[in-house]
Amino acid sequence: MTWAVSPAAATSDPAFLTLAASWAPEPARQFLSLVWLAYDAMRESMPFVDGGDLERSITQVLEPRISAAMTGFEPFYVQHGPFERETRRPAPAQPPEYDLAFVLRADERIMWPLEAKVLETPGAVAAYAHDVENEFLKCRYAPFSSSGAMLAYLISGDATDALASIATKLGCELHDVVEHSARPNRYSKHTRSVPPGK
Repeated sequence: MTWAVSPAAATSDPAFLTLAASWAPEPARQFLSLVWLAYDAMRESMPFVDGGDLERSITQVLEPRISAAMTGFEPFYVQHGPFERETRRPAPAQPPEYDLAFVLRADERIMWPLEAKVLETPGAVAAYAHDVENEFLKCRYAPFSSSGAMLAYLISGDATDALASIATKLGCELHDVVEHSARPNRYSKHTRSVPPGK
């Protein structure tokens, strides 16, 4: 079997670009609803979580619960630890790896990523903000998506305080997610720095 794929040619194809731009018009409804259903399932029957590796451990047990919340007829699936090959630096560099991503079945290069961070306290948001600023906003993450998500696993303290810390650290306003207004989640709007030729 021979594979002859030119990412540059594929990603400049108008059909590919249209598909990438149109597949996730309502991510809060499409994806975050599934994440919250999975979270509720975890709370009802808490699985084993490795305290020495919380971020990966929580994310790993979240993924099958997201899958269980899906109907099976969605045009996407969820995957733990997929690689983003579009923004991989030259070999031998490893490609970026998302904690979770919703992957479009029609073209698996198109993903809606979720990056997770453990927050020990509401003020410990430096690593969280770093990923927003250096991965998402610089297009290393989500190169074919106009949005993505950051998950915060808060160990102690109040989620409202953590959201306030995130807004301060990022220097932006956080808005209510209408579909989940009773949940501790918000969204922000940013201008991304798209690399030349992308």
